[in-house]
Amino acid sequence: MEVPILRQGQFLIASIQSALTDADLSHLREALIAQVGRSRCRGVIVDVTALDVMDSFAVRTLRDIAHMARLRGAETVIVGIQPDVAFAMVQLGLTLKGVATVLDLEEGLAFLNRRTEERSFDTKPRKPSGRG
Repeated sequence: MEVPILRQGQFLIASIQSALTDADLSHLREALIAQVGRSRCRGVIVDVTALDVMDSFAVRTLRDIAHMARLRGAETVIVGIQPDVAFAMVQLGLTLKGVATVLDLEEGLAFLNRRTEERSFDTKPRKPSGRG
């Protein structure tokens, strides 16, 4: 099943609508990372609200997407992890260490807006202080 990847300003949004096979997840990873480069986006949102289960391969793939996107200059946030999914992940020792997660798409957009503003502020050239 193909996951639609939409562009919203400087962000990409991938909304997973149903359970995906390992091959589908791999395809999503490749498509998202390729599109990060093509579109020169600053952030990626992966919406997993519709998922009622995530296995170890799905969690690892989401973590890989976030780390690969970061290496290409884009922040990633995972949105919509359901309470039962979060509980099962903790029970199974599955983590998204190093990956931002927020409650929903609205919070995901706000998170990425803040992060991209922080990054642009950090990379702006500083004026000399004039002090000798």
